[in-house]
Amino acid sequence: MKPSLALVAAGVALSACGAPGFFPTPTGTSPPPTPTPTPVPLAAIVAGEGLLLSDLQEEVARFEAAQAALGIDLASLGDYRSQVLQALIDRRLLAQGAVERGLTFDEQAIDAELAALAEARGGSQAMGAWLAENGYTLESFKRALREDRFAAMMIERIASEVSGEAEQVRAAHILVATRAEAEELLAQLTAGGDFAELARVFSLDAATRPAGGDLGWFPRGYLLIPEVDQAAWSLATGETSEVVASGLGYHIVRSLERGVHPLAPDALRFVRQQAVEAWLEARRAATPIEITVAP
Repeated sequence: MKPSLALVAAGVALSACGAPGFFPTPTGTSPPPTPTPTPVPLAAIVAGEGLLLSDLQEEVARFEAAQAALGIDLASLGDYRSQVLQALIDRRLLAQGAVERGLTFDEQAIDAELAALAEARGGSQAMGAWLAENGYTLESFKRALREDRFAAMMIERIASEVSGEAEQVRAAHILVATRAEAEELLAQLTAGGDFAELARVFSLDAATRPAGGDLGWFPRGYLLIPEVDQAAWSLATGETSEVVASGLGYHIVRSLERGVHPLAPDALRFVRQQAVEAWLEARRAATPIEITVAP
């Protein structure tokens, strides 16, 4: 035993026997005041739980590094710090929701995951270098892993509650470059022209042209062209729209069918994402959230 450790051990033994230790308690005076802990700086308080300012600063630094690697000018991104903070708040809301739902996982899995990551990177020293390069401390990385795990569980729970069927519309469209072309085609349709045939001949949408402009079944809000989506949902079955302008050109839209229909895989992912966004929107509105950091 080293001499210093021997002295400590001897002091503990003497104290246990009632003998005076190495640091006798002062008599006749008041005990020294207990120091007040320095408050940990917070970026936000979400339902009474603090979100550390240091975690926000690390996340912002990682975001900036990622944008720089892509050659993106940060000045073109607007108030990205607030966006990063909102993402952290949303993750916290999801994690809190998971805990409220009673969702759990083996906390030792975090340590096991860290050990596996360290092994994959060539050992603890290499893992430490990776953490430093990516702006993490070991503790902040563990916090992020834990919260990510809870948030992912909540997202999975919300998604699992989405039905595989939904009200959908099946529609077709014809896309042309000018309003004049669209008006001419609309006149032909009004006179009894075949929609599918006109789409195959004139439509500029190469993806739907071979199928006579058929867009297939889709839930509300699914199409990348919102003007076409809105037009399709505004029509009765068999009805044809007026000319619809979009950033791609001019469309004529026809509703083919409507009803509850199985969701295609991409549409199911879209509806599940919508469900998560709706859950977050409601949660934000119902949760006391205090931003404690200057914008």
